[in-house]
Amino acid sequence: MNTQHSRRGFLGLAGLSVVTLAACSTSPAGPAAPTPKSGGRLRAAFAGGGVKEVLDPHLANLFNEAARAKAMFDKLADLGADVSAQPRLAEKWEPNADLTRWRITLRQAAFHDGKPVRAQDVLSSYARILDPAKAFRAKASLSLIDLANSKAVDDRTVEFALKRPYVEFPNALATFGAYIVPEGTQDFTKPVGSGPFSFVSFEPGKSVLLKKNPNYWEGAPYLDELEFIIANEESARTNALLGGQVEYAHDLTPTTARSHGTGGKVTIHRSPNSVVQGFAMKLDRAPFDNRDLREAMFLLADRPQLVESTLAGSGQVANDLFGKGYQFYAGDIPQRQRDLDKAKALIKKAGAEGLTVKLDTSTAAAGMVEAATIFADQAKGSGLTIEVVTGNKDTFWADTLKNGTMSSFRSGAMPIESHIAQRLLTGSTTNTTKWARPEFDALYQKAVSTSDAQARGAVYGEMQRSLHAEGGYLMWGFADWIVGTSPKVGGVATAPANTLDWARFDKVWLG
Repeated sequence: MNTQHSRRGFLGLAGLSVVTLAACSTSPAGPAAPTPKSGGRLRAAFAGGGVKEVLDPHLANLFNEAARAKAMFDKLADLGADVSAQPRLAEKWEPNADLTRWRITLRQAAFHDGKPVRAQDVLSSYARILDPAKAFRAKASLSLIDLANSKAVDDRTVEFALKRPYVEFPNALATFGAYIVPEGTQDFTKPVGSGPFSFVSFEPGKSVLLKKNPNYWEGAPYLDELEFIIANEESARTNALLGGQVEYAHDLTPTTARSHGTGGKVTIHRSPNSVVQGFAMKLDRAPFDNRDLREAMFLLADRPQLVESTLAGSGQVANDLFGKGYQFYAGDIPQRQRDLDKAKALIKKAGAEGLTVKLDTSTAAAGMVEAATIFADQAKGSGLTIEVVTGNKDTFWADTLKNGTMSSFRSGAMPIESHIAQRLLTGSTTNTTKWARPEFDALYQKAVSTSDAQARGAVYGEMQRSLHAEGGYLMWGFADWIVGTSPKVGGVATAPANTLDWARFDKVWLG
């Protein structure tokens, strides 16, 4: 992994100056004890993956695995409250003039065994993720790294060579699962990380016990111990919280929040804009290769009703675009409203009167079947019929990626650039809508090659206006992520799920 230094040097570019920020919690905290206190064991209930669970952070996929991984390990960057990349193990990053080389300076941090986090640990971790024989989730985001021409300049400096100009490289550093582990690590039965908590014990499918890392680079946690307890049913997590068996219950329903949020036994924490809900129409086949019919579908949706009925009001109306409130979101585009008369005229213009459209859905995610059923009812009287088809929850996402014409859609938080890269480019691996526009691909390349943030934002805005007018995603709502805690728990942040401050147990305390 050797290479020569870029002759052009590493510059602080206009709008892309060297990033060297103090990593901190930026999300507003929910109800909490007035003063942080040290000590105690917090028991947190999550849904789990059964006896086959492992503690390999590169294999983290479920929410409980992600929460455990971030407690024990660190990434070079993570996502802030606006879903922009924020430094973590990276003290600063600096690109060269043409955005093809990035120099990362590591902060002074140590693994749980006392050994320092080095540049070679970073390169080794990324080489493991990019192993062609493995299927780690972060591989797609890190695949633009030219590892053969990347190098450790010294113990605290990594120089990454990229396969193409990429101004959004910090998003890759923050990608889900891109954790740094000690060089050469393959065995995670007793994992060693650099995170705020260190390993004590693990019973697959039951619990993980961690203890405070007093030497954590950002300061020791308040808690002495953190225990993850598996409770797959939402009712079981709720009952455990009510009964005092746990102090933190992850992923509660809006109904539970309404029922128990005012009785004094449970404190409800809502994380807005955590999950987008919608429907995906495929543009490469009939009937949604017709733009008029796609617009008609947009106009049939009564978004406030979908939010109220499906999310029990725990969410916000969406505008057929991903990332409301995130960095570079095109909030200046007028909110689309239901217009049945115009929808009927467009259906007639498209020659779709009397057509039956199958809407594939499943119980793979909460609320999808209910939303599909409500939307089918909203389409009555429009001239076409929506037939809801409930498929296999275990194969739903793979099935609907290729098959059918319209399906339920759901996504967690990620940068808008990542959403575009993964789902909307001609060669994207999860391009459910089959949106394929060479001019759109060219705009993406222009955006990620533009160092000036304002100019880059203008390009993203142009791309979003195109998607809003002609795209295949009917995004009707952004759901809140709901966590319940004991009233004595303080420091729980309300950042979107999967971002830095979600499940941030090093900042939580017991009153």
